[in-house]
Amino acid sequence: MGLYLNPGNEEFRNAAIHSKIYVDKTEMIKFTNSQLFGEHKNICVSRPRRFGKSMAANMLVAYYSKGCDSKELFENFKIADDSSFKEHLNKYNVIHLNIQQFLGRTETIHEMLELLSRKVTRELKREFADATYYEEDLVSVIEEIYAQTHSFFVFIIDEWDCIFRVKGEDTEAQKLYLNFLRDLLKNQPYCILAYMTGILPIKKYGEHSALNMFDEYSMTNQRELAEFTGFTEQEVQELCPQYDMSYDKMKQWYDGYDLKGIQIYNPRSVVMSLSGHDFDSYWTKTETYEALKKYIQMDMYNLKELVTRLIAGSSIEINPDKFQNDMTTFASADDVLTLLVHLGYLTYDFDTCTVHIPNQEVQKEFINCIEDGGWEPVMDAIRKSEELLAATIRGEEETVARMIENAHQENTSILAYNDENSLACVIALAYYSAKKNYVVYRELAGGKGFADMVFVPRKTTQTPAIVVELKWNQTAEAAITQIKRKQYVESLKDYRGEVILVGINYESKELKKDDYKKHSCKIERITMA
Repeated sequence: MGLYLNPGNEEFRNAAIHSKIYVDKTEMIKFTNSQLFGEHKNICVSRPRRFGKSMAANMLVAYYSKGCDSKELFENFKIADDSSFKEHLNKYNVIHLNIQQFLGRTETIHEMLELLSRKVTRELKREFADATYYEEDLVSVIEEIYAQTHSFFVFIIDEWDCIFRVKGEDTEAQKLYLNFLRDLLKNQPYCILAYMTGILPIKKYGEHSALNMFDEYSMTNQRELAEFTGFTEQEVQELCPQYDMSYDKMKQWYDGYDLKGIQIYNPRSVVMSLSGHDFDSYWTKTETYEALKKYIQMDMYNLKELVTRLIAGSSIEINPDKFQNDMTTFASADDVLTLLVHLGYLTYDFDTCTVHIPNQEVQKEFINCIEDGGWEPVMDAIRKSEELLAATIRGEEETVARMIENAHQENTSILAYNDENSLACVIALAYYSAKKNYVVYRELAGGKGFADMVFVPRKTTQTPAIVVELKWNQTAEAAITQIKRKQYVESLKDYRGEVILVGINYESKELKKDDYKKHSCKIERITMA
């Protein structure tokens, strides 16, 4: 047993057995077993920080490594019921590398690669002392071992992408590192599985990638590994009663990562919330908000408008395929937003190719980033949103119209003023505080069409439901009529109680009449029995 070659199972044992909260994700081993020896044996998994990347890597080490006996460790976990469990358990030579540890001990990438090669080569020669070695470099040593002993190797590489995050501008060093990994892993018969994990997908240079033999599983498409990316809805539903915690609030705070139809919760935040018996911004506290701020404050590509729309609850269509998979090369707003997907600040809907802010925890981080200046109109609308919601519930039509008009005018520097989508965005900003007590939907199907906005009360509140319809160069009364005629309240489904109908009209042209106003509002109330 060594530090890098055939490590023990202590890291996974400590996490799985001695942690207060552990969610069994061992069925992921069934997937990696199915890839052994095959053409898809090279797997690169990218997830945001604190999403269980190292936990998964340590689990694979404990399962495959010859340096330990993990039968008892795994016997009560799900993977033990799989037919492939015993076939591959502790059967292979495992080389486990945490690139961050090597990078932190050296000044340059060249020094890092020399240190890594020296450490691993030393353990290989000690383990395979009877082999004859003609060259000293790491790849040659492993090739000699394979040629003389026919020994197979599993490579588990954690934090593989840290070089691109720490040495973002040093492209030559990055290429040196990628070529090292290519020589070590590509078309090598001794490698029966390579599992790499990090935050960023594999860096692209030119038309081809040095590591194009890898299948990638990223936050834009986790494919078969979606359920192992974080905690699933079922897993969180089972955990909450054990700790007497509200599942609905857990969903509000930490859900929202939609990976091809599977709802994923932030695992770090859920564990901290259950342990501390409260709801707070746990994941975002693991890194300063400057990490997000530097990207959303970029004065390019119309980012300010796009971020404003995201904060208001909109989904933005992007093309993630052109992203160069680093933190410095941006050719469009799509590249910046794609990076935020990989960092965990946005979630990507694979079917619609859109991004949105996943949950309340991340939403708070966006607000923290825009409070310091340059976003005063947006922040002013958000701060006044509590007052607007209260006026709406009280039925104060003139107050609601005036506050929406002010919010609309103040945000003309960010959003196009005479634009129907911009008006919807302003309305969403103006009602920002409603998210605390409501699930807010845009363009929600109901009755004979789609309601512009529907506010569904959360189960923990006693507030009335709200349906909002927007009109453009018509009347607020026409908006109310449409809500009734198209039966938008049917979108509330199982809701019983009072529903506030809100019609808002924006007049884009100056009309010569005494009671002319840009914005008008009509409010009515009904009861759903």
